[in-house]
Amino acid sequence: MTFINRRHALALGGSSLLLPSFARAQAAWPTGPVTFVVGYAAGGSTDINARELAQVMTPVINQTIVIDNKGGAAGSIGLRAAANAKPDGQTLFVAVGTNVIINPWVQKGMIDTIAALAPVAQITDYQYVLVVGNSVPAKNAAELVAMAKKDPEKLTYSSSGVGGNNHLAGALFAEAAGVKMTHVPYKGTGPAVADVISGQITMNFSSLPPAVSQIKGGNLKALAVTGNKRVKALPDVPTLKEQGIDVVVTSWQGVFAPAKTPDAILDKIEKAIKEGMKDPKWDTALARDGLEQPPERTRAEFAKFVADEHAFWGKTLKKLNIEME
Repeated sequence: MTFINRRHALALGGSSLLLPSFARAQAAWPTGPVTFVVGYAAGGSTDINARELAQVMTPVINQTIVIDNKGGAAGSIGLRAAANAKPDGQTLFVAVGTNVIINPWVQKGMIDTIAALAPVAQITDYQYVLVVGNSVPAKNAAELVAMAKKDPEKLTYSSSGVGGNNHLAGALFAEAAGVKMTHVPYKGTGPAVADVISGQITMNFSSLPPAVSQIKGGNLKALAVTGNKRVKALPDVPTLKEQGIDVVVTSWQGVFAPAKTPDAILDKIEKAIKEGMKDPKWDTALARDGLEQPPERTRAEFAKFVADEHAFWGKTLKKLNIEME
């Protein structure tokens, strides 16, 4: 699939002498505090990583970065807010991949995310961890499946919203294991995991940042991770595939701007993000959260990756029949 990068063309003629000052004015960034819109409640993976990115980017751009949590609809409320913001680079959307590539296929009335947003930079790669509360007797994925088969539809799993990757992970897990489970959507991973800890919900396929500290603190039990390999932060936790369940779910996070943001500003934002990600504090944060540095991609390469993922999931999701509740 070819991703077309739309560039604004300026007609050159009698006004060409005005072009240098006009271009400089258009390319000014940042002109004040920058807002990172996050489509989830505070405490979830995207919120945590947005705050960590803000810490390493602030000294690069010499401006305050404000986190604006707009939870709901699996990140789509925040996405819409960012897409409708003034295209001057002052408001950016810190997204998890599902916001942009999956939500349009599973939510009624969702905007065209490929047309509404300009991809700037990928900031993380990661997978998920299947967690249960201490009151759940299962010690591994096989025992959890046995519980589900013994009491069909009794087990519940929470998510950050309909269509989110932890929702999809639960649906794919249930399909692969041949069990039925009840999905309970929340407005973010933070509250979804909190109710697993309290025992109100059986399990969650959590992104790693909000789960790792709770696992190491003894508040959650980790039964499996969802990637092709184990996670450095949780080396003793096997993958689902190691346990005979053929499910792999991975994701990523990235920064997006409103679609009509000038290329000159997008270039400056990309440069500032990548400069901030060179800070050793960023590597430390990723290691602590169980995440990984993303592949090295230019802004154009990231845009093509997003467009290709969007097309792939459009075909894949049809069989799961997931739609906004």
